[in-house]
Amino acid sequence: MFSDNKKGKFPDPSSQQNRISEGTKIVGDITSKGGFRIDGDVEGTISTPNKVVIGKKGSVKGTLTCNDADIEGVVNGKVQIDNLLSIKSTAKIEGEVTVGKLAVEPGATFNASCDMKGAVKTIGKNAKKQAEKSA
Repeated sequence: MFSDNKKGKFPDPSSQQNRISEGTKIVGDITSKGGFRIDGDVEGTISTPNKVVIGKKGSVKGTLTCNDADIEGVVNGKVQIDNLLSIKSTAKIEGEVTVGKLAVEPGATFNASCDMKGAVKTIGKNAKKQAEKSA
C-alpha cells in the first residue's frame, strides 16, 4: 500500500504523535521526530523536536528534551524545553528544568532548579538598553 513516499503516501513523521498508554512502562531511551502523549511510565531519555504531553497518570523519570511540553503528571529528572513548558495544576516536577518560557498553574508542585534561557536573553538585552538610556 505504501511502496514509496515520492507521491506523498507516507505521512510526515514530524506531524505524527506517539502515544504511550496508561499501564505501559518503557525503560530506555526514545527518540522520535513526532511528538508524544504519555499516559504510562517512562524511565530513560525522551527526545523530540516536537511537543510532549504528559497526562495526569503519566510519569517520566530521566531526561525530557523537546520543543514544547504540557505536564499534568509526574516528572523526576532533567527537563530541557526549547520553547514553552506549561505545568498544569496536577503536575509534580522535581529536578533540573531549562526552558524558554514557563507557565505554572496554581496547585502544581514545582521542586526544581529552573533556568530560563529565552527570557534571560531578552531581559539581558532590554536591561542593557535601559541602563544605557539611564546613564
